[in-house]
Amino acid sequence: MKNEPESFSIDDLERVKIEPWDGIRNYQVRNFIRDKMSVGDKAYFYHSSCKIPGIVGMMEICSDAYPDHTAWNPEEHYYDSKSDPENPVWLMVDVKFISKLDEPITLQELRSHPELENMRILQRGNRLSITPLDKHHWDYIQKLYAVS
Repeated sequence: MKNEPESFSIDDLERVKIEPWDGIRNYQVRNFIRDKMSVGDKAYFYHSSCKIPGIVGMMEICSDAYPDHTAWNPEEHYYDSKSDPENPVWLMVDVKFISKLDEPITLQELRSHPELENMRILQRGNRLSITPLDKHHWDYIQKLYAVS
């Protein structure tokens, strides 16, 4: 799960412990949240659009998907005038801090492992803020970097 550190970082999540992962305005990502995420699932927190992009920590999904109320508020950054509280389009989940890495696992480092070459986040043109990981990619990263 990617986010820009100046918007909300792993340090912010560590401080607040649990936070709604809001602002998803892509249908494919919305479908991942709705159809693929479950309470108890683990996720890597990835800092993007920064000097050194990469995995910076781990978090846990701690709620089922629910309507993203920021879509209905014109004061919110992620306001969507086409969204309707009676028929919500956009969803979010709550995430809980698990751990922060001492050093990020950089995008460059991830790209250096042939075992990870098919990982979605490493594909050219990937702009999705949330991408599922195959179990073998997750396990490889866990083993290689002793992420816990």
